[in-house]
Amino acid sequence: MPGATVAAGGPGTVEEVVDRLRGIGEGLPRADGVAVFNRLYLTVTEAVRDHLGGGYFADPPAIAELDVVFAGRYLLAVAADAAGQEPPACWRPLFDLRTHPGVHPLQFGLAGMSAHIQHDLPLAVVDTCHHRGCTPADLEEDYHRINDLLADTEAAVREQLLPGPDLLDHAEPLTHLLGTWSVQAAREAAWAAARTLWDLRTLPAAARAFAGMLDTTAALLGRALLLPLAAEAVGVAGVPQPSGPTAGEPALRLADVASQVPG
Repeated sequence: MPGATVAAGGPGTVEEVVDRLRGIGEGLPRADGVAVFNRLYLTVTEAVRDHLGGGYFADPPAIAELDVVFAGRYLLAVAADAAGQEPPACWRPLFDLRTHPGVHPLQFGLAGMSAHIQHDLPLAVVDTCHHRGCTPADLEEDYHRINDLLADTEAAVREQLLPGPDLLDHAEPLTHLLGTWSVQAAREAAWAAARTLWDLRTLPAAARAFAGMLDTTAALLGRALLLPLAAEAVGVAGVPQPSGPTAGEPALRLADVASQVPG
């Protein structure tokens, strides 16, 4: 697979991933788009960590390693951006638009999850299998167990990021978006992609081409998820609301294009 899996000095345990995510969050303004995704990702990672004991997973060490390898790709994207370098294409929409006043926090959260799940996750599954000497089938049961944990995260997204009653007139594009993009559907697509990458493991050129397609597709979807809304629809508790769209840039209604976004 193209690119390193984890940067030198990267986390080696899930707890170290949690610490790294907390550090990223502490260094960013709350309204920053990367910070919004980072909070959601921290919640999911803490849930996985808390379920590594007690018999929830059939193979806790394998899931712990997958979690670390998976997180490593996001951490590499953060490090690249901090160094003034371009992250992978799937991450560029989020990093490019992270301060756009017409993008709602919900959009930032979904765009980050989309990039991480639809591109990074298949590569992380294959990398973990290579390192552990197993196959994706050996991870499949536990992979799908994580879906149950993510259902709680989706509920948290609805509660924390959707507009309150005072903004119901502007909530329709966001509720449409939330109904169009699904974490579970994205993870199912990622699992199919991981199996395809595994089948291509003896054909490096084909595997690289397929991984590149995942990156490009995730980047296109990220741009669609981050189309700016009307500025008055943008608001979340504790985050200042802009008075209007960026000068010279029209405010777009996401509902006009959400039906064209693949699930």
